[in-house]
Amino acid sequence: MDEPEALFETSPGNDPPRGGLSSGSLTGVSHASAPLAVRMRPRTLDELVGQAQLRAEGSPLRRLVEGDQPMSLLLWGPPGTGKTTIASILSQQTDRRFVEISAVAAGVKEVRAAIDAARRELARGGSETVLFVDEVHRFSKAQQDALLPGVENRWVTLVAATTENPFFSVISPLLSRSLLLRLESLTDDDVRRVIESALTDERGLAGEVRLADDARDHLVRLAGGDARRSLTYLEAAAGAARDKGLDEIDLATAETAVDQAAVRYDRQGDQHYDVTSAFIKSVRGSDADAALHYLARMMEAGEDPRFIARRLVILASEDIGLADPTALTTAVAAAQAVQLIGMPEAGLNLAQATIALAVAPKSNAVTTAIGAASADVRAGKIGSVPPHLRDAHYSGAKKLGHGKTYTYSHDEPYGIAEQQYAPDVVADAEYYRPTSLGAEAAVKERWERIRRIIRGG
Repeated sequence: MDEPEALFETSPGNDPPRGGLSSGSLTGVSHASAPLAVRMRPRTLDELVGQAQLRAEGSPLRRLVEGDQPMSLLLWGPPGTGKTTIASILSQQTDRRFVEISAVAAGVKEVRAAIDAARRELARGGSETVLFVDEVHRFSKAQQDALLPGVENRWVTLVAATTENPFFSVISPLLSRSLLLRLESLTDDDVRRVIESALTDERGLAGEVRLADDARDHLVRLAGGDARRSLTYLEAAAGAARDKGLDEIDLATAETAVDQAAVRYDRQGDQHYDVTSAFIKSVRGSDADAALHYLARMMEAGEDPRFIARRLVILASEDIGLADPTALTTAVAAAQAVQLIGMPEAGLNLAQATIALAVAPKSNAVTTAIGAASADVRAGKIGSVPPHLRDAHYSGAKKLGHGKTYTYSHDEPYGIAEQQYAPDVVADAEYYRPTSLGAEAAVKERWERIRRIIRGG
């Protein structure tokens, strides 16, 4: 019977037809016309670049691979971090058949066909099967349900990969039956190791061309922590250099090959800090146009989008606060979008958040409030918690006077009780001083009324 188009199978030593990632290849499959990322796919866990937490001695993944345990895996991480590679390594090192299903093209029929084939193979005493499902979050609930019999009966060792949070995108029965491993984005140094290996390894470019330092930095920036992308760009640049008769890939050749100009932006040097500082100060200064310029410079240079998102989340409280209470929600939503969607599409989310925060009314009252409170604490103004606020639920607490005179706020007019909350040493402190800007103007009016009631003013 013909296999469905969306289902691919290789023998234990073979490589799946899908383009690979990370920094190595599987024996017996690479050929001269195979993509560089496929030829350089790792063959063992020790060849895998990055993911030190997964490769450590005694780690669950290493025990699974080296101990040949029948356990299903759920791999969660950004593109190009090693998900397909780990599935291939597991298949090869445990001498199991490798079958891949793409969640983009496969349906319930293809899932059941793969599991039935694995069960028949086991019944006739053949090899166990590693069933790799890429982008499992794209499967419907019915399609994910179809995987359960194979996992429960261990007819297959399921390795499912996702770039989205599996707690939202994968059904609970499948999640509970799988070992969840979180993969992290590769660092720039990791990507450099991937590129260096590909330049010299016999499976890769075998020393045919050299790579100039500025061209290497350009490829690393554009890769954005994605090993597969870095190898794709390197292969294109090497091809362009050969066409020109060059034995070194210079920056101009690398730029032309990947059709994207290098942005003069050193992520580890002054430019990184200068551009980041200008970006934050432009948002703080309410200049949306300038902020978008610096945002574009960072994105085009391959800055980690999570870094940009984190800065916006901080700014939402540091420079806007309650002047626009939706600012923090907007920034956090953009940060989550970066995790769920990835670049380049998440650039739209970062741009929306940047504009929203730039045009929002500004207030640093939150920043000064926590700063003043922390200063008092560091100065030793601690004091005892007032007795009426102390925990009164355990045996003997009331004998100590805990909670004895506490007034339940909901029993009072306006839901606010006149009583002391702060320790004596800071009983009169006024940390939060809201401004009259934006929505904080209403907060200021309400807070001043509340403070007077609480303190009996």
